[in-house]
Amino acid sequence: MRISQLFEKKKAVYSFEIFPPKASDDIGKIYSTLESIKDIAPDYVSVTYSAGGSRNSRTAEIADLLKNRYGMEPLAHLTCVNSTMGEVEEAIDKLNKIGVENILALRGDRIEGQERGEFNYCTDLIPVIKRLSNADIGAACYPEGHPESRNMVEDIRNLKKKVDLGVTHLNTQLFFDNDVFLNFMDKVRLAGIDVPVQAGIMPLVKKSQFGGIVRMTGAGIPTKIARMYARFADDPQSLEDAGVAYATDQIIDLLSAGVQGIHLYIMNNARVARRITENIKPILDRINGCLLYTSDAADEL
Repeated sequence: MRISQLFEKKKAVYSFEIFPPKASDDIGKIYSTLESIKDIAPDYVSVTYSAGGSRNSRTAEIADLLKNRYGMEPLAHLTCVNSTMGEVEEAIDKLNKIGVENILALRGDRIEGQERGEFNYCTDLIPVIKRLSNADIGAACYPEGHPESRNMVEDIRNLKKKVDLGVTHLNTQLFFDNDVFLNFMDKVRLAGIDVPVQAGIMPLVKKSQFGGIVRMTGAGIPTKIARMYARFADDPQSLEDAGVAYATDQIIDLLSAGVQGIHLYIMNNARVARRITENIKPILDRINGCLLYTSDAADEL
């Protein structure tokens, strides 16, 4: 199913993001994760792409497992900056043969010495996907601004270019302050970008996440999270419990604000994905079943 169809059917789409094993690792390492998230039943699962380009990527392999073995809808990431046109065309052909109906177009991280010069931006990749595939095309957006953009005005202008080229939905980079996201959405809609936007949420449940992924993305850390880390950094179970609680609270607040979807960066941790899903599922089910607060109910509060 195309993700654009999911947004037509549901008021709030719920999805996960996973990453493939390294090229040198046994593909079987991912099976237990896929088995577990199949039972959780997200609307779709996105699969990241190797920073080294198509030569090292196992995205198509995992997308094939998701769609044709586990019966889940994949969103296959595709990067371009470190690839030739031929490598990108080959990657798209693989996804077409698998039956992938959704591709996330990304520039990718620049790797010194590996840039080929044929693709400089995501906007160079989108027309190639449209030419070679009938898949829905997603793209990324950055509530706190892309690290390489001069300012938010420039960043949103570039985002508008992606949508004008044919992007059908957007997934945000992770963030921890919902007001940042909601302010970003005001700017996005004011700019005339009207495609669905999913909020990207990463549960901070391991000490290593604070020093690695968060620093790499440049996401702001609210005081509440800083206190959580200071208190529980050396207590793994309490840190996981606190991280699940924070992510749950963040998601419920976003759903209350009418967000069109939640994209959970689960880091291949099916246990955490299940805990959060169990917390929010009754609310998600009511939203998607149209069992929302009426004005009478609101008056009673």
